[in-house]
Amino acid sequence: MSLPSAPLPRRVGRFAPSPTGPLHFGSLLAALASYCDARHVGGQWLVRIEDVDGGREVSGAAENILQTLRRYGFRWDTEAPRQSARSARYRQVLDALIDAGHVYPCACSRQRLQHAPLGASGERVYPGYCRPMPDKIVPFENHETAAWRLRVPEMPRRFTDLVQGEQSQHLPSECGDFILKRRDGFYAYHLAVVVDDIDQGITDIVRGADLLALTPRHLWLYECLGHPPPKYSHIPVAVTPEGQKLSKQTRAPALPENPLPSLLTAWRFLAQTQPPQSFSTPETFWDWAMAHWNPSAIPRAISLPAPFWCPRNDGRSRV
Repeated sequence: MSLPSAPLPRRVGRFAPSPTGPLHFGSLLAALASYCDARHVGGQWLVRIEDVDGGREVSGAAENILQTLRRYGFRWDTEAPRQSARSARYRQVLDALIDAGHVYPCACSRQRLQHAPLGASGERVYPGYCRPMPDKIVPFENHETAAWRLRVPEMPRRFTDLVQGEQSQHLPSECGDFILKRRDGFYAYHLAVVVDDIDQGITDIVRGADLLALTPRHLWLYECLGHPPPKYSHIPVAVTPEGQKLSKQTRAPALPENPLPSLLTAWRFLAQTQPPQSFSTPETFWDWAMAHWNPSAIPRAISLPAPFWCPRNDGRSRV
């Protein structure tokens, strides 16, 4: 006699923009892919504002982002939290990692690290100047004045990305022990994003391939926290003709008022089935898109040229 199988957990996806400016086409790709991935199977989709680094926030950008998402027809299932309101939670998790001996304080300045070796990604690899012996527990009183680094293991971190396939990274030679809390008091993206995803119950993360190289760090942090990781899908990022990722820094223009042309362009960028009809509203587009989403069709390329946009030397943009 066979026992009934346990029901699969409901899929929970998310979109987590930083309030450093308005949403642009590159942002729309991540929002659309994560939204379709969750809604296609009847899952939840959440939004949060990643403002853990308050120095980069643009005034009014968070509300502008939420308004744009609503205008484009996105609907999320809970109130959108802000990382800036969660410092106490991040400290709680960091304290637990300190007690477990996973992290240690670091007093290294940028000047001291400027000659550190470069990893394959071009990032400085931390040489371990402040790393204590493995069995040494760091006193708690150093908490407020130091940066805090997470020890990384010697064994390569391997995982299967649902778009990019098998991945492997040797953390000691690619980045070394990485920072979870900076010396200026701000919590690092790595800690905040993992803690947020755990607390929100995220099961599936769909985001740009520019974050693919960071995923092994997050997987190691999940392991240190004793929590199973989500599944990852890293989609191609849109780039300018010069190969630069669309971003505020490369003058990517804000999404236009009319949602449908950009939604359809993003849909085609992700190599999804061409709609056999025209749509009069974002809602009619989403009804069709939810039924026809095909994640296996997403290109495996890390980046692809932006289909409708490129910067001009005079500072303007061309559509």
